[in-house]
Amino acid sequence: MAIKGEEQAIQDSIRVALAEHGYVVFRANVGKVKTADGRFFDSGLPGGFPDLMGYKPENGRIFFIEVKTKTGRRRKDQVLFAKNLRDKNVIYCVARSADEAVTAVRDELKKLED
Repeated sequence: MAIKGEEQAIQDSIRVALAEHGYVVFRANVGKVKTADGRFFDSGLPGGFPDLMGYKPENGRIFFIEVKTKTGRRRKDQVLFAKNLRDKNVIYCVARSADEAVTAVRDELKKLED
């Protein structure tokens, strides 16, 4: 399986697991769009924004999850995004499996490192 396909499969399993645990989760979708006159522009969220975000209905805590494969590493803009969350009251993690993501959200962890 290609790395992108593997990461997408992990992301899908995380989305399902979080929803099964009662958390509200959204996939952050960004990309480039080509206009009719041939120009490109970026759409969506800022660079480095994590793959998934959501909240815990029981207390409203927001979470961000960067999804990676077992060997995947974050880009510089993804690391910077995480560092900017250091003093914020949010949940953040790099998850390589559904179990890691559920644990981070359930236990309200902030794991800024890979």
